Parts: sequence; structure tokens; C-alpha cells
Amino acid sequence: MRKNKIRILHVAQAAGGVDRYIRMLLKYLDKKKFENILVCSQDFHEEDYRDLVDSFEQVEMTRAIGVNDLKAIKGVRALIKKHNPDIVYAHSSKAGAIARVADIGLKNHCVYNPHGWAFNMRCSAKKKTIYTAIEKVAAPFCDKIICISDAEKQSALDKKICKEDKLQVIFNGVDIEAYENGVHGAVKRRELNVPENAFVVGMVGRMTPQKAPDVFIKMAKQVKDKISNAHFIIVGNGNQEDEIRKYAADNGFADRLHITGWVDNPISYVELFDIACLLSRWEGFGLALPEYMMAGKPIVASRVDAIPNIIRDGENGLLVEADDDIGASKAVLRIYWEDGLRDRLVAQGMEDVHNRFNARRVSEEHGKLFERL
Repeated sequence: MRKNKIRILHVAQAAGGVDRYIRMLLKYLDKKKFENILVCSQDFHEEDYRDLVDSFEQVEMTRAIGVNDLKAIKGVRALIKKHNPDIVYAHSSKAGAIARVADIGLKNHCVYNPHGWAFNMRCSAKKKTIYTAIEKVAAPFCDKIICISDAEKQSALDKKICKEDKLQVIFNGVDIEAYENGVHGAVKRRELNVPENAFVVGMVGRMTPQKAPDVFIKMAKQVKDKISNAHFIIVGNGNQEDEIRKYAADNGFADRLHITGWVDNPISYVELFDIACLLSRWEGFGLALPEYMMAGKPIVASRVDAIPNIIRDGENGLLVEADDDIGASKAVLRIYWEDGLRDRLVAQGMEDVHNRFNARRVSEEHGKLFERL
């Protein structure tokens, strides 16, 4: 099977964004040079990887730290021995810990991509300390750590996770070709009961504290008070949904809030937006941002972590402080009212997504790293 190909065994626990990232990476990795094996949790689906991997294996892995991890380490180690890869590539914090322990003493190279450091999340000081300690202990057991933004690299250096020469920045990307060659207008406004002439402000993201849907809905109230035909779309699901719906109902605009729930094609809903928001409280990268640019939408985003690496205030989007619903509403209204601003932001965003955030470039940079190792 190998024929001088470099065999890479990917280990992944968290689905969602990591799943999309791996699929995109594998799609554009040179199949003449690389052979790919995926060892993943029960949250992944084999049919999604049919033409992308040479072998698909599943091991039960859970997000929470617990006794099950020992079983997962044993299972992953057995599969590393079975497939004998040249490189083990661990994706996200949990898989990173499991894979690096499982790989101790085996003769291959190891690469780790945290996809956003766990210690940068908003959580208790105790949890941050634990996550930092785990990363420091595990860092010697891999050859390279891939950071998805300059901000991620800087926070690794600030926390003294490892020496700088172990860190490599490879910016995330989006599959521009698939989008441009795909079907557009698949979802119609009427399917969500949104009037054709509505001014639509939307966000893509889970309704959890990280993505700040509570800030989005407070911003929405202020915008609807100024724009009579404003409607709001949240693409995603999450445990704050009831709270978000209640706020809209209590403030008299439940009929203008449209929540899609989990969807496979979020970009089709982004096409319905007039303005796209990402008001996260923390963000390792914020893949929604280049997706918004690719769909030609002006952006309002929070000035946290990696987001200023992607959005330059006033050039390809507008930045506001985290938790600032008033600032977010002013930014939305500025795009609505200010002549020419929307078109300038969109044009620059379109240029940036092609030059800086193309998925092909992500795979090419990975390919060079794998060959060097």
C-alpha cells in the first residue's frame, strides 16, 4: 500500500470544527505523497471520510477526563502499532493528551494541533492551571506543535508550554473552491419565515457561553429598535437556546428571531445574512470569519484572542470589545447607515480569504512540514 508514501495516523476526539478541519486538510493533501489513517471517537462518521482516508478506525474517547482515558490510550496505542505510521498527528487537547501518551516509546514522529488552547477558555483558575500543566507535561512527547494563529503561538510562549522552535503557525483555511463550485441559494428566507425585504443580522455558532449568543441577542434588541425590518438568525444549537428565546419574547421580538438548530450546511444560511457576527468571548481562530468573507458578508466581531489576526478593524470588518452589546449594535448600525462601508469591508474580506485563508494553502504547509519531519 505504502510505495514510499509518508503514512500519517490522525487521532481526533472532538467532532464539529475539528472534523471539518481534518476533512479539508485531507482533501488537498497530495495523495501521491501521503497515506492517511484516521483514529477517531464515536462522534465521527465513516461515510464522511470514504474517499479521504486509507483506513478508518474508532476508539471510544470522551471529552471529560476520567478512567475511560486509560482504555482509550491502550486502544490508540494498539492502532499505532498496527498501522506503523511515520507520523502521528493528534488533533485538539483531549486527543493530544491520549495520542502523545499512547505514542511514548514508539518509533515515529508526533505532531500535535490543539485547535485552540484549552487554558484560553473562560473557566475557573483551577481548570486553567490543570490544562496548562497537562500541556507542559505532554509537550516533550511531540516533535512539533501547530498553532492555528499567531495569538495561539504567543499564548503558548506566555505560558511556557515549550520552546519556540517547537511551535509552528499554520493559519486555518476554508474550502473556497468547494464553495464557489457548489450550489448557492439552497436555503430561502421564506423557509425560516424571514421576509424578503428584511435586514438580516446573523451568527453561526453554538449557543454556549464561548460564542456569546446572550451578547448577540442584546445587540439584536438595540438594532431592531432602530431598524424596523431587522430580523436575526442564529445558525446552531446549544444549552442557552431557551434563555435566548425568552429574552427575545420578553422584549417583543420573538417573531424576528430565527434559530436553525444544528445544520450540515451553515454557509447556505450565511448567504441569507446582510451582516455576519462573531462575538465570541474566546476564540482559537474563528473559522466562521473566513467563511463569512467567502460568502461576501460584512463582519462584526469581538476583539479577543486570534480574531484580530483575521479581522483588521475598519478594513475587512469591525471589531468590538467582548461582552459589549452596545458596541456591537453601534457597529451593525454603522454598516447599515454608512455609505460605501459595507462594500469596502466585503471587497477586502474577499481578497483576504483568497490570499490568506485558502484550504489548499493549509494542506500545502502541512505537506512541507510532514516531509521535513
